[in-house]
Amino acid sequence: MSLTPQMVEKLEPMSDRVLLEPVEPENITASGIILPSNGANKERPSLYRVIAVGPWKTDKDGKHITTDLKKWDLVISGMYSGDDVKVGDITYKIVAFEYILARVK
Repeated sequence: MSLTPQMVEKLEPMSDRVLLEPVEPENITASGIILPSNGANKERPSLYRVIAVGPWKTDKDGKHITTDLKKWDLVISGMYSGDDVKVGDITYKIVAFEYILARVK
């Protein structure tokens, strides 16, 4: 079975996992220079939008560790952390919340 775009909203990450959707960077710099969007100079994005958050992680003492991330938060994640899930034309990422480096406020 392959995933469809309608199924993305129904995905529930397990444990401390977070489902992330890539946010494409702007193609125009602050000074107005238009950057070409060819594959030769395109880096993998590190800015993501949170789509779903898992319930918790259990530490070695059996306590539940939760995160304060919420759906639609903008976050920065490591470029090569987590696992990719391709749905249609979008490649989502599933990472443990410890691999999220920052939240953009």
